[in-house]
Amino acid sequence: MRLSGRVAIVTGGASGIGAASARAMAREGARVVVADVDEAGAKGVVEEIERAGGHAVAVRADVTRASDGQTLVEQAVARWGGLDVFYANAGVPQWKTDVEEVDEATFDRIMAANVKGVFLGAKFALPVMKRQRRGVFLITASTAAIRPRPGGQVYAASKGAVVTLAKALALETAPFGVRVVAIAPVATETPMLPTFMGKKEVDAEGMARYVATVPLGRLNKPEDIAATAVFLASDDAAMITGSCVEVDGGRCI
Repeated sequence: MRLSGRVAIVTGGASGIGAASARAMAREGARVVVADVDEAGAKGVVEEIERAGGHAVAVRADVTRASDGQTLVEQAVARWGGLDVFYANAGVPQWKTDVEEVDEATFDRIMAANVKGVFLGAKFALPVMKRQRRGVFLITASTAAIRPRPGGQVYAASKGAVVTLAKALALETAPFGVRVVAIAPVATETPMLPTFMGKKEVDAEGMARYVATVPLGRLNKPEDIAATAVFLASDDAAMITGSCVEVDGGRCI
């Protein structure tokens, strides 16, 4: 198993990409802290992992709060003695909106979750990894950082920020043997998908419109991103750091 004996934290772990990644890391032998503001959802994912023979614990955490970020890392270290993988996956989408209609509260909410949340994860996780002289810090970015869609300018900016943050952190932590990598999914079949489409729920028109932009002819499933996260967290990716890995079916070509 590629992550045997390692300790991982996955934020936004109650659903979608986070839940799939937590399950995949556990299958590969990691002990996983499933973190989310949705504590009940996180506990449900933990129950699935444990039924499959894995080890996990649910922690309620709001990634925009420094105290929650610090406690999250401290609990992982206290429980399992270290921290090998931090997957900063939690984030929020943007309803399709022209820039003149975006209010400050929306801008602040998106930047707090998608940028500040990653920063706080790094602030508390990376010192542990530096001391250990090992570790992998992963970030869910987006193809919006590379090829934005109309009406999602704040979301695109937030994801562009964390792609650059990944590069800066990779330079900072490389002397300590720590790697930092961003993952850029194309639209993924998660609870956020209707918001990106500007719909209350996914329908045939919205799905056809989005699929038409992907050369491989389908959207991501959460498991596509989970498989990438496991690879990047493993020693198979030992020379990958500072990169933004596009998992997009060719959308950004």
